[in-house]
Amino acid sequence: MAVHYCGLCRRTSFSGRRHLYSATHRQRLREALGRLQEEVAAARAVAAAAAAGDGDGVGAVRRYDPAEHERRVWCLCCGRGVRRDGRRGGLALPQAGLLQHLAGPEHRRETARFWRENRAEAALRERFLVPPEEYERFARALERALAAHQRREEERIRQMAAGIREAERRQRETVQAALQHQTEPELCAGPSVCSPPPAEPERDPSHDAEQPGPSGMQTGPNLNWMESGQALTFIGHQETEGKGNVHTGAKPPWLTDEEDGSKQQIGPSYEEFLKQKEKQKLKKLPAERVGANFDHTSQTGDSWLPSFGRVWNHGRRWQSRHQFRTESGEKKKKS
Repeated sequence: MAVHYCGLCRRTSFSGRRHLYSATHRQRLREALGRLQEEVAAARAVAAAAAAGDGDGVGAVRRYDPAEHERRVWCLCCGRGVRRDGRRGGLALPQAGLLQHLAGPEHRRETARFWRENRAEAALRERFLVPPEEYERFARALERALAAHQRREEERIRQMAAGIREAERRQRETVQAALQHQTEPELCAGPSVCSPPPAEPERDPSHDAEQPGPSGMQTGPNLNWMESGQALTFIGHQETEGKGNVHTGAKPPWLTDEEDGSKQQIGPSYEEFLKQKEKQKLKKLPAERVGANFDHTSQTGDSWLPSFGRVWNHGRRWQSRHQFRTESGEKKKKS
């Protein structure tokens, strides 16, 4: 008995090639060819519209979008996925990739093989092929559309550049008019009306001298900023002997030395840091644990160990032993 594997139905038939004439195989073949025929018809419609256009090609070229133009079409005859749209730089060419595949010689050979192996109707084969002449017309229309799109982009860029230049020219004119208005001398009606501008008060050169500071370029305060109507009194620079701050150029405390030449210690010592670290560890333990409140400073004798009648938080072990003996003696007397 002959064994035949059908790749379209994905099953093994033990009746040989008679499976190709079965109703199940014919139905699957019609459904698969129907899906592919819809894609081929849409691609050929785009090619016909591009070839019959006026050369503008507005719909033949679009801006590239990965979510839309990375779609693939499954070619049933070749057994692989084909990219539907083409790409030229940042532009997408709708249906260009599928049309190029359908017009190629490889697809024509694989289509003949598929029709022969699956016993499909011979009259339907031409619907899944694109003639080379039709694809050539589409390619020429696509080139015209790309050229037209490039001209439109160049014109748009020129218009944008002209708008930018016009905005810069207006801005320069506005700035020049403002500067010219500020520098024009005021016209006087007569010599009695015109008066020279008030002279600025003379500055004391002693206050312009450089003052000590962290940067070495700090100048003294300007005392001539006060208007004539203000009555303020300057009490002078307040200086402290032997001390200073960062504003007077003094060293920070972590760089100064003591009188005996030793460095001044700032912050806690290493031993205090370790003690604080131990305290932080003890805080994580339960607060009600045995021995948490034990007084380590109290004096304890050698006889405190062998007694287990009382917890450490509420007294000494010798007290619990003494109390236990007293209670036992009283019970014996009563008995």
